[in-house]
Amino acid sequence: MQALFIGGIKSGKSKCAEEYVLKSTSTTPIYLATTEFIDEEMQEKITSHKLQREEKFHTVEEPLDLLSSTKEYDSIILVECMSMWINNMLYHKHNEEEILNALQKLLASNKDFVFIINDVSTSVVSENPLTRKFVNINGKVSQILAAHCNHVFHVIAGISVKIK
Repeated sequence: MQALFIGGIKSGKSKCAEEYVLKSTSTTPIYLATTEFIDEEMQEKITSHKLQREEKFHTVEEPLDLLSSTKEYDSIILVECMSMWINNMLYHKHNEEEILNALQKLLASNKDFVFIINDVSTSVVSENPLTRKFVNINGKVSQILAAHCNHVFHVIAGISVKIK
């Protein structure tokens, strides 16, 4: 099973994806957290997500190597979030080709994944080159995930709508 939850920032993607995962399994699912602690605001977001999911998931924190961090698990893996993973990869000087290759290897692992990604395609074109690069790669990753996943949900205002 592969599923994708896509929506704007603070749209409720995480909560919808968590509920979906919990309804889809009778075992403890894996919560693969990709966010790196970079400042107090990010720490607050991490804390909020931990409180939201309570103890219903086994949490694995990995900002870069998603494939290696998931090898030992057979449960459904919720990846929160692919946009933050892309951000981390760019921050750590990985190029687009390396990002897309890592994604293809992850998808080839044939594990049960539920992915979360931000929809950043409805914004204005940034004057910042790094932001434009991020938006471009995020869009490509979104399209690859949507094509690969059995189910795709668009989330707006905490409501998920199945689009595939």
